[in-house]
Amino acid sequence: MATDGPIYNGMPAPDLGSEGWHKPWSGTNGGSCVEAKRLPDGSVAFRQSTDPTGPALVYTREEMISFLEGAKAGQADFLIA
Repeated sequence: MATDGPIYNGMPAPDLGSEGWHKPWSGTNGGSCVEAKRLPDGSVAFRQSTDPTGPALVYTREEMISFLEGAKAGQADFLIA
């Protein structure tokens, strides 16, 4: 990873390194996707694929578990209704 400093929400995505970013899913949106990267402490960073030098949203492992379990249970369906 490129940074020796603290990892924080909104930090520049390049500070997290260029390796390890993946598009966990891709739709028919012309390549405008979210990319995710698992960090050494188990947290997950997200960045916009069309703006790889922009800010990264960083979530703890526990936050990701809560979000994914809730999404699977339909608790996020209101976002696309």
